[in-house]
Amino acid sequence: MSFATYFKASSYAMIAVAMLALMMAGGLHLALATVFAAVMVVAWSLEGTKWQLSERLGLAIVLLSIPLFLFDWKYQRAIGEAPGRLGVNALAHLIVFLSAVKLLQVKSDRDWAFLYLISFFGLLLAAGLSFSPVFLGTLTLYLLCALSTVIAFEIRKAQRGIKFVETRLLVPPDSRVFRKLVGTRGKRDIEASRLPLVAASMLVLIFILALPLFLVAPRAGSAVISRGGGALTNFIGFSESVRLGEIGDLKRNNQVVMRVRIEDPDSAPGPGLKWRGLALDEFTGHAWKKSAEARRTQQKLIERGFFRLGTTDALKGLTTQTVFLEPLNSTVLFAAPRALAIQGDFPFVRVDSEGSIQSRAHDLDRMMYTVISDTTEPDPETLRRDMRPYSASDERYKDYPQTLDRRVADYARATILNARARNRYDAAKAIETELRDNYGYSLQMRASGADPLSDFLFNIRAGHCEYFSTAMAVTLRTQGVATRVVNGFLPGEYNEAAGAYTVRQSDAHSWVEVYFPETNSWVTFDPTPAAGRTEPQTTGLAAQLGKYAEALELIWFQYVVGYDKKEQRSLATSFHNRVFNYRRMASEVFGSIKGKVTPLSSKAIFVALGLITVSVTVIFVRVLRLGWRRGLSISRSNRGPEIAAVEFYQRLMDLLAQRGLSRLSDQTPLEFASNLGSREALTVTRLYNRVRFGSQKLSANELREIDQALRDLEGTERPYDR
Repeated sequence: MSFATYFKASSYAMIAVAMLALMMAGGLHLALATVFAAVMVVAWSLEGTKWQLSERLGLAIVLLSIPLFLFDWKYQRAIGEAPGRLGVNALAHLIVFLSAVKLLQVKSDRDWAFLYLISFFGLLLAAGLSFSPVFLGTLTLYLLCALSTVIAFEIRKAQRGIKFVETRLLVPPDSRVFRKLVGTRGKRDIEASRLPLVAASMLVLIFILALPLFLVAPRAGSAVISRGGGALTNFIGFSESVRLGEIGDLKRNNQVVMRVRIEDPDSAPGPGLKWRGLALDEFTGHAWKKSAEARRTQQKLIERGFFRLGTTDALKGLTTQTVFLEPLNSTVLFAAPRALAIQGDFPFVRVDSEGSIQSRAHDLDRMMYTVISDTTEPDPETLRRDMRPYSASDERYKDYPQTLDRRVADYARATILNARARNRYDAAKAIETELRDNYGYSLQMRASGADPLSDFLFNIRAGHCEYFSTAMAVTLRTQGVATRVVNGFLPGEYNEAAGAYTVRQSDAHSWVEVYFPETNSWVTFDPTPAAGRTEPQTTGLAAQLGKYAEALELIWFQYVVGYDKKEQRSLATSFHNRVFNYRRMASEVFGSIKGKVTPLSSKAIFVALGLITVSVTVIFVRVLRLGWRRGLSISRSNRGPEIAAVEFYQRLMDLLAQRGLSRLSDQTPLEFASNLGSREALTVTRLYNRVRFGSQKLSANELREIDQALRDLEGTERPYDR
C-alpha cells in the first residue's frame, strides 16, 4: 500500500469510527448512518478527480449549515421530540452534514484537520449519550485510528517540505533507499506498513501510563453517570398509591432494573430471596396506599461511612448485597429484607414507618450501593406460640373497606377452619396455601368491577401477584390479623459469568408481610402460585453470550463508572493482602531451603546470588549507556551493521578533523572523500554508504579492510596536503 492510500484510508477510518460510536450510543439513526456510509464510499471514489466539490463551493455549503441547524432544531420540537433530545439530535445531524460536505470537496491540510475535529466532537457527543463497554470498544478503535492518522498527517506535511535536491544530498544516488524515495516515476514515497504497529504501540503506552492515574483518582461523579435516555419508561408501582393492576403492567416490560451481587454466597438466603421496595398499609378497595402514619419518615445519620438503619443479634444471618440500580423515576432503594445498614453516594437516607428506604431522585443516574440485611425470621414454633394482642398503633393493619363484599370474610373464615388453624401463623399459612393451590396465574385475565377483589376470588379465579397478595392481606385482616402488602422484585436470573442477579421489570412482584407482636417481627408470606414466582431459564449460545456481555457491563459499571473511594480502598486492600501473601510464601520457601542446606552450601548460594546481582547491574548500566542493542552485545563483531558503520565513519571524520579537514554542508560524504584524493578515505566512505544508506551488511573481509584503511590513515602524515 502506498503512503498516500494509507493516509486516506486511515483518515476515512477515523471519521467512520466516530460516526459508528455516535450511532451505537443512540445519537444517530441507522438510516442516516447508512446514508453517510454511502457518502463516504462516493467521496473515496471521487478523490483526486474533477468531480470533487471546489473549496469555495464547499465553504458556501458549510455556511448553510447554520440555518439548517436552526430549522432542524425547530422541526424536532414540532414533532414532539423529548426536550433532552432536541439538542442531541440537531448536533448529530450537523456533524453528519459537515463531515459529508468536507469529504466530497477538494481537501487541503486545514480541511483534513477540520474533519478530524468534527469526528472528535462526534465522539464527545457519543460519550455524553452512553458510557458503556460498547463505547469503550469504539473509543479504543477511534484512538488507534486517530494516532495512526495524526502520524501519517505529520509525515505527509514533512514529506512535502523536503526538496528533491535535499534528498539527493542526504542519500547516495546508487543506494536502494534513494530508489525507494524517488520511485519509478520520480515521486517520493515512504513505507507505510509499519505505521499501524507504531500507532498500536503508542495506544498501549497511553493506556499503561493512564492506568496508575485511573487507580489513584476516583471518579468525580462517584458512583453515578448520566444517561441520555433518562429513567426506565412506565416504571410504576412504587409510589405512595398503587392501583390494582399496575404491577401487572410493569411485568410486561423486560428492561433491566438492577443487578445485585451477593458478596458472600455462602451466607445468601434461600429460595425465598426478594428485593424489598415499598410497603403499603391502607387498602381502599381499588388501590393500596400509604396512610398518614406510614408516610412519616426518619432521616438516618451516617456512621463510619454507613447509614445505620437498625440492629440485630443474629450476626450469622447477615447478607451483604451490592446493588447496581438503573435510572428510575422513583426514590425507593431496593434491598433484601430487613436492611440494617446502607452505604452509597447519598446526600440523605430516609426510612418510613413501614421500613421502606428512600433517597434522592435518580431518573438520569445509575446508582451503586451496598446493603447489609438480616434475612433471618423467627422459627414457626415461636410464631405459633405468639398470642400477644396487638397494640393500638397496630390496629390500622387490620382495617379494610366497609364496602367490601361479605363473602370475603366468610371465605377467609372457612379456609382457616378447614385447615384447623388456631393461631395467626397457621391462619396465614392456610390462606397462602389455598391461594397457591386453587387459583391460576395469568397476566392476561384481570379482575374489574366495583369490587375487583371479589371478582378475582369468586369469578375469575386467576390473576397476577398483585391480586394474590391483596387477597391474602385483606382476607387475613377480616379475621383480625395485621398485614401489609409489599411491592418489590423477585431475585431475578442468576448470571454465573457476572456472579450477580439480573433483575428486570418483568421480575416485579407483590407479597404479604404479617406482623407478630411477641417477636416484633414482620414475616414474609407469598401466596402467588409457582408459575408467578419461577424465573424463566434462558439457554443456548445467544443466551450464554448475553450473560458474558452483562458480566462485562457490570464490571465496567463497578470498576470504571462507579469507581469511588470505597472501590479504591478495596483495591488497595486486595493488593496489600496479595503482596503480604507473596512475602509470606517467599519467607516459607527460603526458610525451608535454609533448613535443608549446610552452612557451606549456604555461603555458596549467597556468593552465587551476589555474582548474579553484580552481573545484572553491569548489564543494566551498559544498556542505559549504550542502548539495549549495543548494551546486550558481547563483542564488536556482534554489533549491528548500522551501528558499526556510524562508529567507523565517525572514526574517519575524527582523524580528518585532527588534520583540519571537515566536510562542507553542501557536500555528500562521497563527494568529500573524492575531493580529498585519499584512497583509504574513499574506501571507508563507500563502505559506509553501503551500510548506512543501502541497508547492506559488511563481510568479515570488508571489516578488516576498513580497519586496515583507518590504521593506514592514522600512520600517514597528511599525504593529501602535498
